Amino acid sequence: MSKKKYPVLENIEITDFAAEGKSLARVDNYVVFVPFTVPGDVVDLQVIRKKHSFMEAKVVRFHRYSADRVQPFCLHFGICGGCKWQMLSYEKQLEYKQKQVADTLLRIGKVSVGEMLPIIGASDTREYRNKIEFSCSNKRWLTEEEVQQQVQYDNKNAIGFHIPGAFDKVLDIKECHLMTDLQNRVRNGLRDFANTRQISFFDLRNQVGVLRDMLFRTSNSGEVMLTIQFHYIDNEEERQAMEVLEYLETGFPELTTIVWVNNLKCNDTFGDLPVHIYKGQGYVYEMMEDLKFKVGPKSFYQTNNEQAYRLYSVVKDFCGLTGNELVYDLYTGTGTIANFLASSCRQVIGIEYVPEAIEDARINADINHINNANFFTGDMKDILTDEFLQQHGHPDVIVTDPPRAGMHPDVVEVILRTAPQRIVYVSCNPATQARDLQQLAEGYEVKVSQPVDMFPHTHHVENVVMLEKK
Repeated sequence: MSKKKYPVLENIEITDFAAEGKSLARVDNYVVFVPFTVPGDVVDLQVIRKKHSFMEAKVVRFHRYSADRVQPFCLHFGICGGCKWQMLSYEKQLEYKQKQVADTLLRIGKVSVGEMLPIIGASDTREYRNKIEFSCSNKRWLTEEEVQQQVQYDNKNAIGFHIPGAFDKVLDIKECHLMTDLQNRVRNGLRDFANTRQISFFDLRNQVGVLRDMLFRTSNSGEVMLTIQFHYIDNEEERQAMEVLEYLETGFPELTTIVWVNNLKCNDTFGDLPVHIYKGQGYVYEMMEDLKFKVGPKSFYQTNNEQAYRLYSVVKDFCGLTGNELVYDLYTGTGTIANFLASSCRQVIGIEYVPEAIEDARINADINHINNANFFTGDMKDILTDEFLQQHGHPDVIVTDPPRAGMHPDVVEVILRTAPQRIVYVSCNPATQARDLQQLAEGYEVKVSQPVDMFPHTHHVENVVMLEKK
């Protein structure tokens, strides 16, 4: 069956940004969502999807470029799913992120905010990540130009990023500017080595192939950890995996620790699998002020060190600590915020539902000789009972840093019942934050909001709000 042919819209001006980093235009009674464009661009658009009140389209011709447009710096821009705002000046990126937070809280969420502070931008807009992951695949994504050339490729092995909407296809990455150049040299070198030695790349559909995934972590203490996932089922494939490890150790001495996993599952998560150390100590240390954080292959740590420090500094400032407070840190993860606050309060209690993360939190407290931080594992609504509060005390301040989905309504109810004097809410998704703030408005008012840009060249933005009891 042939696809429905949609019209070409001519001389359309892009007027604003929308969700997920796309831009938008308005045509008749439709909102048209368009990727990789900038407000002020005038374009012809090929409609690719049409619904009752909106359309999706792609650019087929530029008539005029926006004054805010800049030249993208990456070879893979427009194909890779990341860094979708490279074509927009960083100053404008910050302006639109500030607007996104304000619109979400004030206009969409109807949240009353006492003060909206200007966004804290990043001083480093490239090579700012301390963690990056690449998938290995025997089904390389072919670009439109390659498809049109109708060339038959004998080797379609790739190491790179999954194409959005095509779970088993991987875009072969030659360069990535999110981390130092070491990851480019290791990734490209491993691809060439594996092809030369005829080591198989993973086939996601058929669940075969030795090379599966590679995860880099660099630390501000100068250490580099590589976690490589294999998928081997016999002695020959295991031999190939060991050959890869030997190549990585001898070819890249900058890798201070190399660990590996044999993952025979249907997905790339390895939190429930044993990790084997091939070289080094099996972890790295991140530094923040005078604190040291141990980060292993399974640990969570903010991926932008410099901005994480600025984010946590905002949290500390919003907590208004004098040294006498009891602080509850919800969704504490590996305890980075809790341990960061510990020296400024009487006691901090971190709660997290992932047991491995709590183990890391306790280790990090021990490493830093912090004896006023306690950590508990479990669901927030199950832990924060009247008995728990009687035993450990009612918090003066609650810090909450939930995942993108925000807080479960039951958790919000527990916070309301716990009734701290102040709440500091850290969010990576202003939309779910606005939803939760509406529920918290029953007992609290938002005094101040502070956006922080953790991920330059993307539409993502963190926002911290401070609420006080009415």
